[in-house]
Amino acid sequence: MRFTSSCWLVPGAALLIALAALSFAPLPWALHQQSYATLLLARDGSLLGASIAADQQWRFAPVESLPEKYKKSLLLFEDKYFYRHPGINPLAIARALQGNFRAGKVTSGGSTISMQLARLLRQAEYHQQNKKLPSRSVTSKLLEAGSAFQLEWRFSKEELLIHYASHAPFGGNIVGLRAAAWRYFGRAPEHLSWAESALLAVLPNSPALIHPGRQRDLLKQKRDRLLVRMHQQQYFSDLDLQLALIEPLPDRPQSLPQLAPHLLATLKKQHNTQPVFHSSIDPFIQRTAMQIAERHSLRLANEGVNNIALMLIDHETMETLAYVGNQAWKKQQRYAPDLDLIRRPRSTGSILKPLLYGLMLQEGELAPTSLIPDIPTQFGGYSPKNYDRSFRGAVLAQFALAHSLNIPSVRMLRDYGIGKFQEKLQAMGMTSLFRPADDYGLTLILGGAEGTLWDLTGIYARLAASARDGNIHQPAPSLLLANKTVLENKTGSENKTAGQQNTLTIKPVIQQGAAWLTLQALIDVARPGNDNYWRDFSGSQTIAWKTGTSYGLRDAWAIGSNGRYTLGVWVGNAGGEPASFISGQSSAAPILFDVFDALPSVNWFAKPAHALKTISVCKDDGYLTGGQCESVDMEIPNTSHFDKVTKNHRRIHLDSNEQFRVHSRCENVSNMQARDWFVLPPTQEFYWRQHHSEYKALPPWRSDCVKDLLQVDEDQPIELVYPNEESRIYIPMDLDGKRSRVILKAIHRNPAAQLYWHLDDEFLGETKIFHEREAALEPGLHTLLIVDKQGYRLERRFRVIGKE
Repeated sequence: MRFTSSCWLVPGAALLIALAALSFAPLPWALHQQSYATLLLARDGSLLGASIAADQQWRFAPVESLPEKYKKSLLLFEDKYFYRHPGINPLAIARALQGNFRAGKVTSGGSTISMQLARLLRQAEYHQQNKKLPSRSVTSKLLEAGSAFQLEWRFSKEELLIHYASHAPFGGNIVGLRAAAWRYFGRAPEHLSWAESALLAVLPNSPALIHPGRQRDLLKQKRDRLLVRMHQQQYFSDLDLQLALIEPLPDRPQSLPQLAPHLLATLKKQHNTQPVFHSSIDPFIQRTAMQIAERHSLRLANEGVNNIALMLIDHETMETLAYVGNQAWKKQQRYAPDLDLIRRPRSTGSILKPLLYGLMLQEGELAPTSLIPDIPTQFGGYSPKNYDRSFRGAVLAQFALAHSLNIPSVRMLRDYGIGKFQEKLQAMGMTSLFRPADDYGLTLILGGAEGTLWDLTGIYARLAASARDGNIHQPAPSLLLANKTVLENKTGSENKTAGQQNTLTIKPVIQQGAAWLTLQALIDVARPGNDNYWRDFSGSQTIAWKTGTSYGLRDAWAIGSNGRYTLGVWVGNAGGEPASFISGQSSAAPILFDVFDALPSVNWFAKPAHALKTISVCKDDGYLTGGQCESVDMEIPNTSHFDKVTKNHRRIHLDSNEQFRVHSRCENVSNMQARDWFVLPPTQEFYWRQHHSEYKALPPWRSDCVKDLLQVDEDQPIELVYPNEESRIYIPMDLDGKRSRVILKAIHRNPAAQLYWHLDDEFLGETKIFHEREAALEPGLHTLLIVDKQGYRLERRFRVIGKE
């Protein structure tokens, strides 16, 4: 019989059609369109938490590779010829037919792993369409066989095993090897024992047997038979077999850990298609932080404070090691336990003060020991107060920071510029400053703005990194490990996708010298309960830290850094309710120090001598000497152009006995003794003397020198405390419909001086010692004139707000 070329066309065409079908026919929908539970993994790969899939199945994302123990168990139990067949095993089918014929019923289907995968995918599609899968038949077998051929054609053998393990049922709503390992044994698949791996290999064959009361002895028998077969294959030793056989079955699915539920919810919200997050969280530190927060929640709840949030950053790597989003008192719903308070903007209190201090150091606006006025102050209608309601006259800049004094800080911000400071804060990574600078005003430095714990802890971490490493670009704080998953970053405009490196870096706004000096000032902040006695204990580690308490007693902050870690703590009420006893010092700081005590002790930064330079300043006020004072050396940032010469030192002339001041109109020049004298302005001097008994006031004028003072003395001994130059006075109405009266206050350098008061060309009266006068003022512009007996005069114009 002769064959022509046309005889081959039909089978050839059929072969091409078959190959095309295998190559281009769509794969089962369920292979890639299944919804997954969301996993949050710690830096060591352990599970921190998970949220169930949208279809209420505990279906975890597929593993990257199958553990050898499970793989050997599965192949020996289900399909030992898996690597030799193309998707169906004719010998297995023949054996199944023979066994079914002898038993008189269907006892085996002869399905390969590829065919079982095909059936699982078909089952998932029917479930998606709310249809019931038809009963098993010859037709269904043929469909599974065809689908198995397609899967084998499109995937490698290893990929097929992973797909099968990820779609296999393991009882109840547990789907896939990864979910089963965590739910039944509390660990990842790669850490399972031989007995556990064998159980998960046989369980999809009869998943209902895992439940109590469902003939679990049959399940154990199946597992044990597989263990014996694996031992016969010399997969493990005799001792391993004995130990495996006595391992009990798990009683029931375990609850999954919930070590960082707020972090999981936040990441899921930001990246809702990402099934696995490989975080930088250290599980031991996370547990420790949660325990400390829970312990303190009882103490704070007694004070009316019901929420705690904290986060820890390794400022060497900028990785987040702990993230306690919200420790709510007893997790009661009225305290909003599900809110991630690390990301919620709250009033910053005094927590921004170190940043202003560092900027002003860097830009030459002050030196660490420069004196800043601490006196009654009004700017327009705003009158800041210190926490203790007292005035010190003037304080060193570093003292003002360490003791969180409000008046010096407001004065510093006024000098630096509100808009400029806002721009610097935004450049540092503060994302919540969206209003114009004038809206915040000078209250920006005292809590007039809102910030998140995430932003602020990151800013402090970068400050510490700058102090340690210098002026290199720093990565933004990260929550997730590079090369693993989505990289978290909200300080820049980039939103990175899975697998990308964390390439976004931020140039230090406060550079190394200023950063180091700022942290040095914060080391002197008194710790709660022990002042500075911590220095006496060798085990106490160096920590630079700052607290903040918001206006209205709604928020308390504590943020600090040691040589390796930066920790941020916020406490308050999620609903914004005030608490009478809340403060950064007493409420948040104890949590901060408990967490630091639980961390490994580390050394403080080495002094960056190359980033500093030495200048000569007056010992008394911290400004450049100008040849008028006793000098001391002071270190400032090498970027600073500090050029402010002291204004608080004056060359005076004394008589030969050095008791009285004299001048050339009352004493021969040859008899005068020249001295340089530390002299503060009258108001500063008044309050300074109350805290500094060593302060020497200017000697009095000799009696015969008084008459010509106005011609020779440039000093202005009178200073008006209220109203000051920038005051705008609002006078409320009393209950009787009349305006309240205003207390005008002045200070004279001479405590015994007598002052004469004139308001709008009308004589008000005179004062001695306590220079205060009561006045009735109508809205409009007013002129106040004060004169002393020597003829010194002070004139001040001010405005009263209201309807004229």
